[in-house]
Amino acid sequence: MLSRLTRPRALAVCAVPLVALVATAGLAPLPFSVAYPGTTADVLGAHKGTPVITISGAPTRETRGQLRMTTIVATGPDAHVSLGDVIDGWFRSDQAVMPRDSVYPSGETTEQIERHNTEQMKESQDAATGAALTYLKRTDDGIKVTLKLADVGGPSAGLLFSLGIIDKLEGDGSGGDLTGGRTVAGTGTIDADGTVGAVGGVALKTQAARRDGATVFLVPRDECAEAKAELPKGLRLIPVTTLKGAVASLVALEKGTGSVPSC
Repeated sequence: MLSRLTRPRALAVCAVPLVALVATAGLAPLPFSVAYPGTTADVLGAHKGTPVITISGAPTRETRGQLRMTTIVATGPDAHVSLGDVIDGWFRSDQAVMPRDSVYPSGETTEQIERHNTEQMKESQDAATGAALTYLKRTDDGIKVTLKLADVGGPSAGLLFSLGIIDKLEGDGSGGDLTGGRTVAGTGTIDADGTVGAVGGVALKTQAARRDGATVFLVPRDECAEAKAELPKGLRLIPVTTLKGAVASLVALEKGTGSVPSC
């Protein structure tokens, strides 16, 4: 049995490998990615000098306001994320710590991931065009829509692409803009039938939106709780489940008539 006098020394000796273990854990790479608010882009305008939406085969209208798609950026699949980075990310509202496999499919190279994201973006653009023209009942009019958004991958801009096409072709249907002259941001996948899907990272996307001047944010309804958790002051959330519902909400907000859903 250790005496009262020798016990402190024994504890101090045992503490040496414990300190070394903690220090090693703090430096060792962990299977996480740290995400941050990314760039936003106005789909009604140009991005990096190139119009995001180009339409031929039908007259288009001049639009006011902005429809900003939002992104997040994350540390790469080969990045060194330490225990300190994870702890720091958990306590900051402008960062999110996520399992790396939820951001980057396990076993894929950086090139494969980039190719996958590019393919998802192309599929999203095709679905967005189809959903918008179906909503407008103009699928047989010979309208060609070209969507370009450099250095952005994935499917989460689908909803905003569809809204941008609708605004450029018909606006609110009575001569007004869907945005009502506001800066509206949002996120959400889109299916060809107009169904809006969840995307992830919405708390960071709301911060990017507010940083870039948005006052309204369209969020997939299933992600309302996450969006509200770190909602920036001055940003109004509007939950959506379909393209038709998103248009109706923006028109109601623009005209000040009817009810506008909230999270």
